[in-house]
Amino acid sequence: MTMRDGAPAPSQDGRIRSIASRSGWIVLAGLLVAAHELRWVLLPFVIAAIFALMCRPLVRGAQTRTGLPHWLVAVFVFLVILTIAAGAAFYIAPPLAAELKDFVFDLHGAIGRVAHIALGSGTIGVFGEQMNADQIAESLANAARSAALETDRAVAFGFTVFAALFGLFLTFLLLLFFLLTGESLGEGIVWLFPPDQRWRVRSVWSRLEPALRRYFLGVLSIMVYAIVVAYIGLGLVLHIPHAFVLATATGVLELIPVIGPATSVVLAGLIAAEHSGSVAAMIGYAVYAIALRLSIDQLVAPLALGVASRFNPVVIMFGFFAGGVLFGAVGIVLAVPTAMAVRATLESLYADDEKRDAA
Repeated sequence: MTMRDGAPAPSQDGRIRSIASRSGWIVLAGLLVAAHELRWVLLPFVIAAIFALMCRPLVRGAQTRTGLPHWLVAVFVFLVILTIAAGAAFYIAPPLAAELKDFVFDLHGAIGRVAHIALGSGTIGVFGEQMNADQIAESLANAARSAALETDRAVAFGFTVFAALFGLFLTFLLLLFFLLTGESLGEGIVWLFPPDQRWRVRSVWSRLEPALRRYFLGVLSIMVYAIVVAYIGLGLVLHIPHAFVLATATGVLELIPVIGPATSVVLAGLIAAEHSGSVAAMIGYAVYAIALRLSIDQLVAPLALGVASRFNPVVIMFGFFAGGVLFGAVGIVLAVPTAMAVRATLESLYADDEKRDAA
């Protein structure tokens, strides 16, 4: 069968394959739009999927060595994770919450002291009014108290707490499902791609999966390292108050490049300035901050992240900012993994082109 201009007409199978290919890309585009609209809903799914990805070799190895059914090994691993999380919440959450409350009040005094150092006995114009250091600190405290006492904000805070608790419960439930049915879910995602591209998706994923696992494990190890070292430096060596809160904030803020570490340094610096009694104490804090930053950036991060740490810092910063604006917390978490997925895909495509050129 030929067309009127003499070109061969496409076969029925070719037309079906073309329609399926276009439909697959339309479905993927729709999923991206839905992800943007449902970015907060996706957060528990993303966190659960990350932990399931990190636990996958553990489940496989235990199943191979013991010969037990997959579901039994997956449930056992989930119970171990749940026990660790419950123990951490029981022993860490109460003292952390109590110290966080004291930290908020102490931060007010630290801001006042910094204002005194900057202004002395002078004043500065704020919204058309001349204010001294005490007035600036007091206005900030009044603004914080009024914001906390507003009914609308209190109701919103209550809903936020409820949503956080529900999201936590949902995350653990999803983690169990991902551990049990991860393989079938992965095949379902591959099925969303056009049929003639599924082999490429599997090829890219075979390269990407170990890199992603190492990246997330590396990020977790960096966070734990930052918490431990910050607590040793701030609490045991420098004896700065609220070392537990500041160390926890240091580890969590390490997840956000540039801005996160800078914020943790400023917070700890304010408390150090409030309670330091000498210039030597401030110099000691500066030495600690520089040593922590160098140890993470030059030693721990390259060792823990491996190939993921070889991205240009500009690319990483752009990915975090763009991901945060478009997808909120989900975008921040998936910024670097998305860049890794793009790189793995391009490597797969260019490898085929190089082989074709060589042939």
